[in-house]
This record gives sequence, C-alpha cells and structure tokens, in this order.
Amino acid sequence: MFQVLSSAWALLLGLGLLMIGNGLQGTLLGVRGDLEGFSTLELSFVMSAYFVGFLGGSRMAPDMIRRVGHVRVFAALASLISCVMILYPLLTHPIYWVLGRIVIGFCFSGVYVTAESWLNNAADNDNRGKALSLYMIVMMLGVVLSQALMIVADPSGFETFIIASVLISISFAPILLSISPTPAFESTKPKSLVEIMRISPLGCVGMFLLGGVFAAQFGMSAVYGAKAGLTVPQISIFVGTFYVGALLMQYPLGWLSDRMDRRFLIFIVAALGAISSLLGMMFGGMFIFLLVAAFVIGGTTNPLYSLLIAHTNDFLEHEDMAAASGGLVFINGVGAVSGPLITGWLMEDRIFGPAGYFLLLVVLLAALALYALYRNTVRPSVSVEEAGNVAPMWPASTPMAVEIAQEFTIDTETEEQNPS
Repeated sequence: MFQVLSSAWALLLGLGLLMIGNGLQGTLLGVRGDLEGFSTLELSFVMSAYFVGFLGGSRMAPDMIRRVGHVRVFAALASLISCVMILYPLLTHPIYWVLGRIVIGFCFSGVYVTAESWLNNAADNDNRGKALSLYMIVMMLGVVLSQALMIVADPSGFETFIIASVLISISFAPILLSISPTPAFESTKPKSLVEIMRISPLGCVGMFLLGGVFAAQFGMSAVYGAKAGLTVPQISIFVGTFYVGALLMQYPLGWLSDRMDRRFLIFIVAALGAISSLLGMMFGGMFIFLLVAAFVIGGTTNPLYSLLIAHTNDFLEHEDMAAASGGLVFINGVGAVSGPLITGWLMEDRIFGPAGYFLLLVVLLAALALYALYRNTVRPSVSVEEAGNVAPMWPASTPMAVEIAQEFTIDTETEEQNPS
C-alpha cells in the first residue's frame, strides 16, 4: 500500500480534487437549478447531458491520447472543465447548462481515461490490486467530501462555483509536475453488443438497468432533495450517504460473491436495493428514513456493477474479458443517459412528484432482481470453484479502468492456478 502511495500520490491527490469538484458541481446544479425556477424535467435534461458527454468522451479519448499524448489531453480537458464551472452561474438557462454538462461529461471521461492509464503504468502486477482499491476509495471519498462544501457558501451566489473551478484547476498541478514520462497507450476494441448479449444476457440487461439507477443516484438525488423541501445541509448529507454506503459495502459483498452463487447474490442485492427504495418512497418525509434508504441503495447498487462484470467474465475466456468490458461500459452508459430523463418525468408534480425519484429505483432494481432469478432457471450457474474473482469498480468507471481491473483479475487467477 505504501509503495503505491509513494509512486502515485500526486495522481491520487489530483484525482481526489477532481472528484471533489465533480461531486460538488452535480449537487450544486440540482440546488441552484431549483432556485432559478427550472422545472424538474428541465433539470433531468441537464443531468442526463453529463452522461451523453461521458459516453462520447470514453469512446474518443483513446484516439486523442494517441494523437497528442497524455499531458496535452489532460491539461486541455481539465482547463475546459474549470472554464465551464465558472460559466454556469453566468448563463443560468437550461439550454446553456445542457451544453455545459455535455462538455463537462466529455472532459471528465477523457481526464479519467488519461489518469487511469497513468495509474496502470505506475503499478505493477504485485501492487495493481492495491492501486485499483486506492483509486476507487479516492474517487468515492472525493464525492463524499464534496458535499461538505455545499454549506460553505450560498448556492444562489457565485462562490461555490468558483470553489469547484479552483479545485479543478489545482488538481492537475501535482499530476503534471510529478508524473513520470508519458506511457505507451493501448486499448482493446470492444466486442459487438450482440455477441456480449449472447454470452451473458444478465450482464447486459443488468448493466443497462444499473446505468439508469446510478444516473438517478449521481445526477438526480440533489434535484430530489430540492423538490422534497430539504435544506442545503440535508441535501449534502443525503447525497453523501449514497457514497458512504457504496464505500463500506463494496468489499464485504465482493468477499461474499467469491463464496456463494454469484447470480443468486445479484438477485439478493438488487432485491435489497429495491426494498430500500420502496422505504424511501413511502417514508421520504422523515429524514432519518431517507438516510437509511440512501445508505442501503448506495451500498447495493455500486457493488452490483462489479458483480455484473464478474458474472459476465465467468462465461468468457481470459483473452475476451477486456474486449467485453468496453461493451458492458457502453451499455451502462446508454442506461445512464435515459435514467435522469425518466426520473425527471416521473418527478413532475402532475405525475408522482418527488416520490417518482424512488419509484424509478424500485422498478429498475426489482426488474434486475427478477431477471436474475429468471436467468437462474434457464441456465446453470457457474460453480463457486470455477467462478473468477471480483475486482471492485464503481459505475462511473471508464472502459480503461475496467480493462485494468480485468487484467488484474486475470493475473490473480493465473497465479492462483499456477502457484510458484
């Protein structure tokens, strides 16, 4: 662990600052948009736009890095993020915010791909697992810590946007000043979606449904809080609780998945998430119940991402895992684009109001649980002994991060099968 920190501390510090800025802008836009009088449907388009840009960036960033190199891509994209942060309070109109969120999503995706390839280059086979764990912890902690900044200044002013912009600007200083020379960059061409669907229907359907769940969690939770009448501190705590749950439950569920039927575990975890969402919908007027629901939802939905990838890997040869991961991430991204749009429509006062937020989570997670149960009746599960390991990931991962996790999983399984 200390070896990873000594070699990649600047990169991890920069990524942490990036995530604080990213988590802050997501919550801030939900609160500020409500103050500006944006409708729930308008805010849903704003939140969905981030995932449109993220999806495009994850596909285009590898080509950009090959053409001009890591340093230029990272510096250019991070600078654009900082600029857009400042423009948000100047251009308070849904159309401008949608365009800004597309740019922000595209840039963050490119920045993540660049940083992840640097991290992979800084790690070796002996510490790559620790590097991945630290990367995930830093990313989630960044989002959690960002929520505390919501109470530093009035969200109706400029100060909080400036703080987010400054954090982004500072983030690439330690990275660009201390990172080793630009590594070679390679990425794997994804398998076709039809082929992945044939190999693992549950993996594909689950990743699409989970994309909608995560987008609602990451993009619309602050909008829900504003529409439900929560105070700014309460919104910050509510949003942060999702990621506290994710951080604390990722490893216990990963440990459990290596010791029981993985498909049945997916059913249990998704069902628990659906029940918690129902709790939030029924007792949303009591803040403590909202926090319990948020903790369990975050603690179930984020590990499901890793479980679904691992389940798909159980039906793949090692050489096909990296190629399949790109397709799975793309499917997840398509679901993420649609998630906020459906949530925003359901949260309209003429439909279900704020309760529509939790209603979508109930439907998506219940559908995932039932489909996992159905798949268990039409196809035998892979035995615990034959199943591969789970690499902890979170739903905002780019194809590059998932490929790195796949490589680590393959190396670990190979070592277990052929001990020296």
